[in-house]
Amino acid sequence: MQQLQLLARTGALALLALLATACATIDVAPTQAPNQSTFPEHLTLGNPSGATTDAAYPTNYLLSKPQYALSYHRDQGKPNWVSWHLSSSWVGSAARQDDFRPDADLPAAWYRVTASSYAGSGFDRGHNCPSADRTSTAANNSATFLMSNMMPQAPRNNQQTWANLENYARTLLGSGHELYLICGSYGKGGTGTEGYATTLDNGRVTVPSHCWKVVVVLPVGSNDAARVSGSTRVIAIDTPNDNSLRTDWGTYRTSVDAIEAATGLDLLSAVPVGIQQTIEAKTDNGPTS
Repeated sequence: MQQLQLLARTGALALLALLATACATIDVAPTQAPNQSTFPEHLTLGNPSGATTDAAYPTNYLLSKPQYALSYHRDQGKPNWVSWHLSSSWVGSAARQDDFRPDADLPAAWYRVTASSYAGSGFDRGHNCPSADRTSTAANNSATFLMSNMMPQAPRNNQQTWANLENYARTLLGSGHELYLICGSYGKGGTGTEGYATTLDNGRVTVPSHCWKVVVVLPVGSNDAARVSGSTRVIAIDTPNDNSLRTDWGTYRTSVDAIEAATGLDLLSAVPVGIQQTIEAKTDNGPTS
């Protein structure tokens, strides 16, 4: 009996260790109850980490903005994930504002990453929700330049590989589609133009080892989470945060399941479970331009 109890205890501890590794350093509130009442549009397909607006969970803090929603990691100075809806109504003629700045919506006692926090590092201030996805008004574009929406990204990754995927995604709007996108990063340590680094800004900003994105493509309609089916196109990519990256984003396609395994997140959680199992196991092989 003692041996059985020891084996059971050992197994439980091993499971807890595995879960802790998968979830990295993200706090999960006991209720996992997201506050989606203000701007639910960008959380239509789910809240991947159960982020809340409770400051007692500083590594999984929900910021729900008119333009996007995100889970912020105070101790890494960047988001765990950013989620947003993209339709033709979000795209217009507003100019790129380039007004990088701290996010005043973070709790007052927290350190706020500044526009100069990445200076001289060899890494770009890489948008999660892109500037060009929010050009309907100057205010909407400006919101994408909050530093809570940034991750340290190798310039070649940001300006070429990532930009090529972003540009392709926007072309889908012209063929009667709307998109739901989730983007984030994980791991520690990347290589920019000044070489390898693990943190910036005196350790306040973590340089991720990988950057990922999921794009769900739907025909224009309503009741969007319920319209996702087993045949819905889902593009998932996972790229090393390295300045020697190839520019063809299609090279880095993977499955949603693989991203979830790497991050500990539950992506597309508002989609019916049976549909999730089908679409999250696939790797997209559709066009890339």
